[in-house]
Amino acid sequence: MMKQLPFFTFLLGVTLSGAGLNPLYSAPVKTGFSERDISPAIGMERPGGYGKGYHQTFHDPCKARAAVFDDGAKVVALVGLDALLIREPQVVEIRRRILEKTGIPAGAVLIGASHSHSSGPTGMVLPGEFDHADELVQDLAYEQSSAADPVYLETMVQGVVDAVTEAFETRSELSLGFGRGEEESVSFNRRWRMAGGLSFTHPRYGNPEMVGTAGPIDPEVGVIGAWNEAGKLVGCVVNFACHATTSPPGISANFPWGIEKVIRGTFGDEIVVVFLNGASGDVTQVDNASPVIQPGGADGAMLVGGSVGAEAVKVLLGLVASLTTEAVVDVRTRVLEIPRRHPSPVRVAKSRALVSVPPLGAAAMNDWIWAKEIVLLQALIDKEPVRQVEVQAVQIGPAVFVTNPAEYFCEFGLQQKAASPFPFTWPVSLANGCVGYVPTTEAMGPGGGGYETRLTSYSNLVPEAGDLIRDAGIALTKELSPGAVSLGKSAPEFKGGWNYGDVPPELE
Repeated sequence: MMKQLPFFTFLLGVTLSGAGLNPLYSAPVKTGFSERDISPAIGMERPGGYGKGYHQTFHDPCKARAAVFDDGAKVVALVGLDALLIREPQVVEIRRRILEKTGIPAGAVLIGASHSHSSGPTGMVLPGEFDHADELVQDLAYEQSSAADPVYLETMVQGVVDAVTEAFETRSELSLGFGRGEEESVSFNRRWRMAGGLSFTHPRYGNPEMVGTAGPIDPEVGVIGAWNEAGKLVGCVVNFACHATTSPPGISANFPWGIEKVIRGTFGDEIVVVFLNGASGDVTQVDNASPVIQPGGADGAMLVGGSVGAEAVKVLLGLVASLTTEAVVDVRTRVLEIPRRHPSPVRVAKSRALVSVPPLGAAAMNDWIWAKEIVLLQALIDKEPVRQVEVQAVQIGPAVFVTNPAEYFCEFGLQQKAASPFPFTWPVSLANGCVGYVPTTEAMGPGGGGYETRLTSYSNLVPEAGDLIRDAGIALTKELSPGAVSLGKSAPEFKGGWNYGDVPPELE
């Protein structure tokens, strides 16, 4: 008898950009970069919370930054988006327009949101998302929750399309370099194991119950650089894992602003810096063990972004002697069907009763917010009990970007790196959609807990979701054939050392 598949399984496995598999070969690769300003207007909603907040000032522009790679057989686009998140309907529309303008297949476009908490209103709630529900739920969703702005959504969508289109149309034969560095002083796992046996998100310095961090960080700074014939850097892609919650005052790209500032300060103001956030669901710039107050706002953004940017500069400078004009470009995608976790009927009923009256006081507001989230979640389950979750692997030569549409725990990204056959494996979180926090099964177990494990309308997949996404990403990397890492020109044959240096000590 055939073994029954589990209810969460692969829905679709697709090879993109041309018929059949792309044979492993080396060819001159054409690369293009472009960017567009997608800053929201003053007065628009500031995303990132469970209620409404509004932008009152401007600090630096939010951007859509794009890189296109074309090996002559296949074309892929990488988009770094200064946004808290991007939802699936906008991804579909962006890909549709890009296909019309460039012919790049939908699944060959990677759109990674940086998770900037100081960006434009792309979520959490989309226009019309709760139109199927009753008046109470609609009020909670549209009037009491962080909501996307339809005008801004169009600005963002068209900005991405224009950036990718220009990058595609201006692509040329550039020399590529691939490398990695490490920056381990500005990111910290925010979950801590406590003496009582559970885990606590941000227990804060001095908490006597803190035992040790409940998860790792990933200090790797992944870098791809592209140089023209004159030896000038044209653009680069940078991958690093950290929440973008430094939040300069006002509209801002957040710490990616600091990355760009340092790289441009070294190589020129026209350099396009495509930032793709790694597996950072439990990693932030906050050091809960620090006995001193840490920089915040613009200073914090510059500390994190500047440190990552400086490491990227070091990597880029070291790549100049080992560039290549050839790289295989390829892509695989797979869509998983993963169920949501369900709140109990009793909890839903209690939550509806609680949110039916306005909260009085801060403590009541806290309970009211989480009750609101349960009511909204039940409405989403009524419409969509199972989520479609896209996983993607995009290859550029010896590097592969492995996506997930989640605030994905760092441990998963490290596991994907360890299992991948590629010399460079760089996870990209909040890519091509958003399913909220996806913790490890351990974090969802008896010794787990913390903010990321709360059941809300934002985060609600079954505990196995992270493992399924991890395994699908690893499987996709193994369907691809890694390119070789260029090591530069070989050293000349030995003909003798430096004659000035071949002398004994001279004492007289």
